[in-house]
Amino acid sequence: MAGTKTERLIEALRDRIAARALGPGDRMPSIRRFAEQMKVSPSTVVEAYDRLAAEGVIRARRGAGFYVAESPPALRTLGTATTPKARAVDPFWVSRQSMDARAGSLQPGCGWLPEDWMPHEALRRGLRQLAKAETTVLTNYATARGSPALRRCLLGRFAAENLQATQDQLMLTGSASQAMDLICRLLLRPGDTVLVDDPGYFNFRALLRAHQVEVLGVPYTRDGPDLVAFEAALAHAPRLYLTNSALHNPTGATLAPTVAHRVLGLAAAHDLTIVEDDTFVDLDPDPTPRLAVLDGLERVLRIGGFSKTLSASMRCGYIAGRADWIEALVDLQVATSFGGPSPVTTELLSSVLAGGGYRRYIADLHRRLNGARKTAVSRLAGLGITPWVLPRGGFYLWCRFPDGIDTGDFAQSAMQKNLMLAPGNVFSPSHSASRFMRFNVTQMQDPQIYEVMREVLG
Repeated sequence: MAGTKTERLIEALRDRIAARALGPGDRMPSIRRFAEQMKVSPSTVVEAYDRLAAEGVIRARRGAGFYVAESPPALRTLGTATTPKARAVDPFWVSRQSMDARAGSLQPGCGWLPEDWMPHEALRRGLRQLAKAETTVLTNYATARGSPALRRCLLGRFAAENLQATQDQLMLTGSASQAMDLICRLLLRPGDTVLVDDPGYFNFRALLRAHQVEVLGVPYTRDGPDLVAFEAALAHAPRLYLTNSALHNPTGATLAPTVAHRVLGLAAAHDLTIVEDDTFVDLDPDPTPRLAVLDGLERVLRIGGFSKTLSASMRCGYIAGRADWIEALVDLQVATSFGGPSPVTTELLSSVLAGGGYRRYIADLHRRLNGARKTAVSRLAGLGITPWVLPRGGFYLWCRFPDGIDTGDFAQSAMQKNLMLAPGNVFSPSHSASRFMRFNVTQMQDPQIYEVMREVLG
């Protein structure tokens, strides 16, 4: 087992207890004797015992040592439960298969960068600096709007793209997903209608289902939503329209300026609020004006986060919008989370974002993405799989499969071979994308992926 001596020792003890070599109520080996047996220091054994006691696996008896708990947790299944393989291929299927994937699984269907693409050294430096921070950062609740330092950083980034916003128009959240949830809680009621792109980001639909609203898909073109269909959908009096303007998920397309202006005009005429998810902003090598910029945050709420380029472990998101909406959203976050995201997370993120190393990292990331995209397109072409559009940035490819292939069935078969994919219909409210699949080019460097796909294609 990989890990520290303590972790290896804990695993060995878990195995003994799970195999009943040590049964409920049995006394654990003495610290000194076990340390000699395992060739570790007594302090390592003490730490291992303390961690197992914290998990409820063993119990400490004052003056008598440690004993196996009478009803220890089910050790062998605690960390290995997975999504039922037979469940319908829906948005939750993709998310849970990716998050719960076994070690060594191939994951070209997931929505994040490989670990070795992330700026882990910058994060480690930031963590070392954080250890010297004021005690309040390590122990206190966040302020209601979140870290002032990170908000100042975000406002500076907004200004660079001509989005003028003030402190009272910005708040931090636990993640971009939580930002979306807060907006839904504030602006929607069960039975309301919400417009989404078809295809569009599948977790929007999963979240909207939880809020018990009607989801109406608008066909998405290479230039943005189909304007005829968008205008027709407004007859249903939707409350919100959720979209990505650039590096659209899953297609990789970018909203054309003429379409953007028309969408904003229609939204104003029909009192429609737009939520623009700009999580991929740093992956865009040549940013174009977003809906929030063109609108000036009057009826557009911008949300975003940092998990795609910095760390999915340090979750943090934001909402920018009208001051009165932000004030209400802050109250809602206080009610549901008692404040903004952890100061430990936000101080770490602000220190990394403010450093010159982050800009160099992003520039290098664009170069690597271009190379990975070209390689993936070339290798997929050998399987008869072609991109719907060639994105200018980001890590997604929306690809068409050969005639007669249902990508939902294909994904189910591939999963049996430890290959996790994202079939088209999980992104499509109308289920009209059965020949399409979203690929993450950064997760497609292993030639085995293409070998498995060729085998499944037959």
